Amino acid sequence: MSWLIDIVREPFLEFAVILFLAAAAGSLGQLLRQPLIVMFIALGIIIGPSSLNIIQSEDKIHLLAEIGIALLLFIVGLKLDLNLIKSTGKIALFTGLGQVIFTSALGYLLGLLLGFTALQSLYIAVALTFSSTIIIVKLLTDKKEIDSLHGQIAIGFLIVQDLVVILVMVILSALGKGGDRSLFEDFALTFLNGAVLAVAIYLLMKWVIPQTSAFLARSQELLTLFSIAWAILLAALSELMGFSSEVGAFLAGVSLASTPFREAISSRLVSLRDFLLLFFFINLGATLDLSALGAQVPSALIFSVFVLIGNPLIVLIIMGIMGYTKRTSFLAGLTVAQISEFSLIFAGMGYQVGHISAEVVGLITLVGLITIGLSTYMILYSHFLYKWMAPLLQVFERENPYRESAIKINEQLSFKAIVIGLGRFGNAISNNLSKHGITTMGVDFDPKVVESLRAQGRFVEYGDLEDPDLFERLPYQNADYIINTVPDEGLTQSMIKNLRSSGYQGKIIVTATNAKSEFRLRKHEPDDILTPFSMAADSIKQRLDSLSFNNATAQQSSTTSLR
Repeated sequence: MSWLIDIVREPFLEFAVILFLAAAAGSLGQLLRQPLIVMFIALGIIIGPSSLNIIQSEDKIHLLAEIGIALLLFIVGLKLDLNLIKSTGKIALFTGLGQVIFTSALGYLLGLLLGFTALQSLYIAVALTFSSTIIIVKLLTDKKEIDSLHGQIAIGFLIVQDLVVILVMVILSALGKGGDRSLFEDFALTFLNGAVLAVAIYLLMKWVIPQTSAFLARSQELLTLFSIAWAILLAALSELMGFSSEVGAFLAGVSLASTPFREAISSRLVSLRDFLLLFFFINLGATLDLSALGAQVPSALIFSVFVLIGNPLIVLIIMGIMGYTKRTSFLAGLTVAQISEFSLIFAGMGYQVGHISAEVVGLITLVGLITIGLSTYMILYSHFLYKWMAPLLQVFERENPYRESAIKINEQLSFKAIVIGLGRFGNAISNNLSKHGITTMGVDFDPKVVESLRAQGRFVEYGDLEDPDLFERLPYQNADYIINTVPDEGLTQSMIKNLRSSGYQGKIIVTATNAKSEFRLRKHEPDDILTPFSMAADSIKQRLDSLSFNNATAQQSSTTSLR
């Protein structure tokens, strides 16, 4: 393979080879039905220094990876509704801190039992507590669950974890510096920097960003360029001020989240984000040192089982106590079933200051490799896992999981129609039915939509069509119509089957976006199928006739007035 290494010493050719191999690995992953994240990390291991050693431009790849991470967190901040913090902030704080405390304590005891010293056990325990915000956000985004209740809660407590790890790294950095500043002075400086950064961003959001973004929005290209520049600038400033670049990029997104252009910015940056994150996953795999892993396999397997099972259990218990359903708790809990890239950085810092050995770093690295790989599958197949484990999870749910029913539906109140999915199409249907005196309940999986419509006095419940227990919480048996506007064929088929088997006697109306889907759904015998695009096309003649009539009337009126 030396000939290949000699060839790729030219950076441009090196990147061409890496991108080609990434495309090949991704194609293989699709054939094998494996997630791209795992394939890209595996590719990093293969072409990294531990194997083929094809990667020569480590600094350039690391820089692209950091920019990708910054854009990822920027888009997350961009989509964050500040009003949602009021409803998820408490659970995010309690779950995030609770998981960190319990995982650290139990991991420390487990380390002592496995024969590690007190200081080594402390480092291992702390490393086990942090989950990868980057990987989780990417997976939830790909599954279109970033706006769901469990997605919002997961992002909330992952951000809490990130703030904790930043604090821990500040402490570790202070201990390792041995410089002129004391630990107290280092803390004081960090908090002062944080306050300055927060106040500066608040003032910009209030007085500068609305006018600036409105001016730049005249050109989509310029708005996109400014957004990227703003994300990278705040990420860099955040690092200079003693925080991680992720915090700065996230705050940059939050600062633009209140503008009317956030969706336009987000949609234009998604492809660039995905391309740059490729280098993050390759870089993560390439930095894994396989030579230090062999002797640590037994201990790594034990710690990996603890992370894969113990961390979700801790989240399940905390969220169950706080009044969430077992499904929401389970899906959110799966997001902490791995350790973070921060854990590897944390271990590296501990090695540099002489607190832990290379073997302990290798152990933490191996746990990261195992848990990141397996938890990716757990999250991708989370709904299948929930269906399989639902009976066992009942113990984690309170008799009244009140958190997801902030507005109680009176059991005596009946609805003639239940509309599932309150996007533009579903919301229009719900509004139209209400205008005609048909009592309607709406159901949506996005907590922001639920809170917004409830504030308008509408009857809306939080619910996800993928939840097999959804209809147990809805007064559907007395409804004349159940209208599903979610155009997911598999979920629609399951809904029809479940409603029929439960003895529902009303009309079931579903939605299809194309002729093939409509044909397949008819085999399951719904009472009617809505086709939004065909319905819009069918009404165009009526609209054109109406416009022609209005124009003719206007011309006739004008002629009459001239006379």
